[in-house]
Amino acid sequence: MNRRLSSILLLAFLVAAISSYLVYRVAGKRLHPVPQQQTTKIIVAAKDLPIGTIIADDDITTANWTGTVPQGALLSKKEVLGRGVVSDLYKGEPIFDKRLAAVGSGGGLAATIKPGMRAAAVRVDEVVGVAGFVLPGMRVDVLVSGDAPGAPQSEGTKVKTLLQNIEVLSAGTNIQKDNDGKPIHVPVVTLLVTPKQAELLSLASNHTKIQLVLRNPLDTKTPDTPTIAMASVFSDKHPAPEPRRSARRRAPVRDPKPAPPDIYLIQVYNGGKHTQEKFTALQPH
Repeated sequence: MNRRLSSILLLAFLVAAISSYLVYRVAGKRLHPVPQQQTTKIIVAAKDLPIGTIIADDDITTANWTGTVPQGALLSKKEVLGRGVVSDLYKGEPIFDKRLAAVGSGGGLAATIKPGMRAAAVRVDEVVGVAGFVLPGMRVDVLVSGDAPGAPQSEGTKVKTLLQNIEVLSAGTNIQKDNDGKPIHVPVVTLLVTPKQAELLSLASNHTKIQLVLRNPLDTKTPDTPTIAMASVFSDKHPAPEPRRSARRRAPVRDPKPAPPDIYLIQVYNGGKHTQEKFTALQPH
């Protein structure tokens, strides 16, 4: 009897505990309702949009953004249509104001040029063009090689780091004509430089060969690198010492005219008689 009563009491306790928990959950939701997060429609890219694209109506769409809208995100199509893309946009990515060119500036490469800067196109060698390692947004150093005016011919070709930590705007090919008038494809890289740097590139491209060296974008140091001549490349690091000249023993110089001998005068007095005698000193042999 006691065992049966204990089982009934235990079952009643479990039922009461479960009922109390359910009542607490239901009452808690009514007393403290969960606030619903606000949803905002923002403008996103409907497809991949490369740099220079003028955004049209079919390039964008809207999407629901739950929570706080990111700063700079555009909410109206009027703020996006007709503006140029200055940084690659990917499908479904929110469009921010800083990723687009200013209103009325159009698109293309000119929209990506920062105020006070210039876009300078330079020809590079075929290795750079074929490898394709120079891409927009990367950082490079500009090396020039050639014969320095006024330098001795014995030094040969010289190489100098002309510019450092330069941003690449674009990379592609340009069609030019050779000496026979036939079109050829020339690799061209456009760099973002200051007006002074643009003048240096203009001079270097006409008289020297230009090569680009890829660098880590996090490495912003610009060390002072000296100019290297071809003669120093082939010179030994430890040159042989110059041969020592043996000292020659000089023969004593003889005076062709011997010095006159020393003469001594002696006065001799003998009473009232006075005489003078001369003696010559002995010469050493």
